[in-house]
This record gives sequence, C-alpha cells and structure tokens, in this order.
Amino acid sequence: MDEDREEFIEEIGAKEERKIKARREKDRGIWFGLGMMGVIGWSVAVPTLIGVAVGVWIDINYPSSVSWTLVFLTAGLAMGCINAWFWVKKEQKEIEGEQS
Repeated sequence: MDEDREEFIEEIGAKEERKIKARREKDRGIWFGLGMMGVIGWSVAVPTLIGVAVGVWIDINYPSSVSWTLVFLTAGLAMGCINAWFWVKKEQKEIEGEQS
C-alpha cells in the first residue's frame, strides 16, 4: 500500500513540475514546433537545390553520358537529410536535458 502511495506522490510531483515548466516556457508552443519544421525543411531543401544547380551547370558545360544533375541531386538530398538528422538530435538532447 505504501508503494502505491509513494508512486502516486511521485507521479503528481512530476506532473506539477511539467506544468510549472510549461508556464515558464510559453514561447515553446505550436509556433516553436512549426518553426522547427521550417528549419528542418530548409536544411533539406537548400543542399538539394544547390546539388541540382551544380549538376545542371556541369551537364551544360561538360556534356557526358552521366546525368550529373541526378548525381548531385541525390548527393544534395543525402546531405540535407543528414543535416536535418543532426538538427533533430540536437533538439532532442536539449529537450531530454531539460527534463532531467
């Protein structure tokens, strides 16, 4: 019985801490989430578009049997996804650090 009571008290305490933290960080609401989606989107889009531009330039100036546009599109997309992954991991570590 005491274990149930202790667990209940800890759960209530944790909920109260989350409420207090949420009141302190009002700016981290829906707009923060939308902003993060925008940052992640741009971190993928920009390297992809740069890769396409470089590939098109190479294809126009140095014609060959290889489509450099597709090669650099793929490379830019991969770099953008890696970049976004690092962003998400960084934010996740910050959030987990705040919860501890």
